[in-house]
Amino acid sequence: MTATPAQPTVLPFKALLLDMDGTLVNSDAVVERCWREWALDHGLDPDEALKVVHGRQGYATMAVLLPDRPMEQNHADNKAMLAKETADTEGVVPVPGAPEFMAALARLPHALVTSADEKLAQARMSAAALPMPRTRITAELVSASKPDPEGFLKGAAELGFDASDCIVFEDSGAGIAAGRAAGMRVLGVGPRAGAHDPTVLVRDLTQVRVVTAEDGTTALHVTA
Repeated sequence: MTATPAQPTVLPFKALLLDMDGTLVNSDAVVERCWREWALDHGLDPDEALKVVHGRQGYATMAVLLPDRPMEQNHADNKAMLAKETADTEGVVPVPGAPEFMAALARLPHALVTSADEKLAQARMSAAALPMPRTRITAELVSASKPDPEGFLKGAAELGFDASDCIVFEDSGAGIAAGRAAGMRVLGVGPRAGAHDPTVLVRDLTQVRVVTAEDGTTALHVTA
């Protein structure tokens, strides 16, 4: 007997808001190198530190790990960390399916919403050979790190759409919480996302297809 293929989950949208690290770009090798070194320098367990690194701006991660330290010191350390991460692109590669997915979005409303600053975002997207979205909300443009929804709300506003018309792509708990707090549906990418109850979960972007109907409406078709 021939099995009937599973029907895709269909998610209509007007705009997509895309996280970068872990979602479009696999930069885990760099993140681990830099943050393990930082954790050891501060007497912390690197494995425990890495549990809270993903999705947040560096200063916010440091505030979680060293809650009694002055925030000015966190910002100073974060500046140094950003410079180190920007200079290190060894092992930075696209998430499977990301090149094809980004090509499909070329003429559709989308924005990059990342906890990286502009220089780091440029370095990693370039290293992964992915096109940089024209609209992007980077660390310099927000006053609060994910899980605060500010970045996603700014991205939607820049593109000119209501939150309910947007779908967030995220891999981290902080990012998924930010998308939810912004009132948006969240497509979780990769194993980290699975623990945080996104609207839909995919292994990688090979499971996501962008479909434009004859009437011009767009939807994501997500396959198991």
